[in-house]
Amino acid sequence: MAKKNAELSYSELVVKRNELKRKYMDFRFQIVVGHVDNPMQKRQMRREIAQLNTLIRQKEIAGQDK
Repeated sequence: MAKKNAELSYSELVVKRNELKRKYMDFRFQIVVGHVDNPMQKRQMRREIAQLNTLIRQKEIAGQDK
């Protein structure tokens, strides 16, 4: 997953991160309501968002954020 994400452009990474954040918020709501099959998915989603944030920041530092 990380290798695929590393090949994406800056704008694609930002879009993917925003999409994942939206899914994460929906998932948190489902946890509160109690309709979740796999609660460990929350951790996995958080980690994916963190990886995307790292890649976005690396591209910003490298000057590829255009």
